[in-house]
Amino acid sequence: MSLNNTPKANRLHIGIFGRRNAGKSSLINALTGQNLAIVSDTPGTTADPVYKSMELHPVGPVIFIDTAGFDDEGELGELRVAKTASVISKTDLAIIVIDGTDLSLDHEQKWFDRLREANVPTVIAINKWDILNEEERISAFNKATSFADTVAIPVSAETGAGIDALRKAIQDALPDEYMEGRILGDMLEDGSLVLLVMPQDIQAPKGRLILPQVQTLRELLDRKCQVMSTTADGFAKAVESLNRAPDLIITDSQCFGDVYAQKPEASELTSFSILMAASKGDINVFVEGISAIDKAIEKAIEKDCPFKVLIAEACTHVPLNEDIGTVKIPRLLHKTFGDNVKITSVRGNDFPAADDLRQYNLIIHCGACMFNRKHVMSRIAAAQEAGVSITNYGVFLAKMAGILDKVSL
Repeated sequence: MSLNNTPKANRLHIGIFGRRNAGKSSLINALTGQNLAIVSDTPGTTADPVYKSMELHPVGPVIFIDTAGFDDEGELGELRVAKTASVISKTDLAIIVIDGTDLSLDHEQKWFDRLREANVPTVIAINKWDILNEEERISAFNKATSFADTVAIPVSAETGAGIDALRKAIQDALPDEYMEGRILGDMLEDGSLVLLVMPQDIQAPKGRLILPQVQTLRELLDRKCQVMSTTADGFAKAVESLNRAPDLIITDSQCFGDVYAQKPEASELTSFSILMAASKGDINVFVEGISAIDKAIEKAIEKDCPFKVLIAEACTHVPLNEDIGTVKIPRLLHKTFGDNVKITSVRGNDFPAADDLRQYNLIIHCGACMFNRKHVMSRIAAAQEAGVSITNYGVFLAKMAGILDKVSL
């Protein structure tokens, strides 16, 4: 990623779904005005989902996800279809591409229903409009709109006809949270004084800040806030140097206890991880998930069975010494609750299905700065379906420090 690129997690994820040779890849090329996707007359050219970062006027930075045809056949075809299905959990907005020359739409109806069930806004594109006669066009439009109570846009990926109308339909269908898009919400007023506490330890990339710090700092500057930054050991001096108490202090969650003990009474306190939790997921679910941890663990111990915790980290970097997800949080769990706590860690896209989640008593998820909101919400939904409590690193650490009720959420 270059310095000028928008992080993938901040881009609208647009999933392109359809049968083989419906023109999905050609449509991506027409929408972007570039040959991003490989186009071939051979069915099944696209195998695994392909992610392409692009600017889409007038929407802004997006990621197109080009998928395999959902009508693929055979043993390998079934694997491709399963890969296509896995994309739904990451899709903010979907485009179902219909081949206007083949209107047997059973597959399209099934996948439209799947997307609607997952609360994914969906636009229908009727492709190959340029080679249809008037009677065929009427039939195609009527059938495309009959099963899908959503907009259907006639297009030609070959000639570019209807592409501007499709871009407008995408813009109109954008999910509300994408339009809101602010990390800090109404937590502070524009122009506030904010102090950032950012330890530069082994987990911080050499010469750089971690992504949540960068994104938060950028939003604060956009909102004309006065911002001061410090490391944890310089916190007291930083506060002393200010002519008044900061309106808000944002800290690394690992410093919660120390920062809270030293902060001015008038200052609100939160953490980067909690901001990510509220922006990417559902902060109320995360707080509810941690609220009963004491009783739940006591109950497990009474029954002489382990309390099983799943720690989910979005990043795929190799865990370092003192890694928060694989070392620090497990150490804190064992120190607080004993050896009866059994911990499993997963990273990146590895996350158990709902049936496999049922074995766990608690899921502790990172701030998920590397995921888009749809991806995080799909994990929350899976946890709820499995009946498992889910929380976030920052919420968990605030709870363990005994200050959750003192933190701004």
